[in-house]
Amino acid sequence: MLYVKWTIRIVVLLLLAAFLHYTLPQRDVVRIADTYERRIDPGNNAVFWSRANTGNAQNDNRDVFFVQTIQADGDPMVYRNEDTGWGWPPYLKFDSASLQTRAADLRSTGDEPQWVVLRHYGWRMDILSVFPNALGIRPVDSPDVELFPWGNIVRIVVIVLLILTIRRLLIMFRQSNIDPLTDGDPSTKPSWWPGRRR
Repeated sequence: MLYVKWTIRIVVLLLLAAFLHYTLPQRDVVRIADTYERRIDPGNNAVFWSRANTGNAQNDNRDVFFVQTIQADGDPMVYRNEDTGWGWPPYLKFDSASLQTRAADLRSTGDEPQWVVLRHYGWRMDILSVFPNALGIRPVDSPDVELFPWGNIVRIVVIVLLILTIRRLLIMFRQSNIDPLTDGDPSTKPSWWPGRRR
């Protein structure tokens, strides 16, 4: 039974880690090669796409902005650029058109590279045609810039404190309301408990 408990705990922790890795923002230093717009029709991978842009009708297919980039090591990376709106994850992104304009303005070639820090969330999975969603772009001088994840550290600390607080509240609730009902001493049970003498 001990192995089952630890297996369940490990699976839950791995799912939580994958959820946080997908939804927390990440930053990449890249060079923007091109930007384009493509009509997409989400199919089996619809869970990885945002809803239609805020203010537009909810259609099955829609136009989505994309940003093609080259990483510092020469590998290509493609990002989508969709509004998150009021949905999940809660980035309240409503400026995909403005972000696309900034990305187009920062395009450069390999001969004269303009490096940018592109903030995004999500994963790139070629086999499922899943793209990370760009959240912001800012130019930097070189690809050797140090990016320390202060924001994610603060978010994870807040999440851990929230989980520990909820856990402590549940333990206190159990000790004050449930444990007295399951003890063997009838005098510790509430007056409405069956079998207790008044």
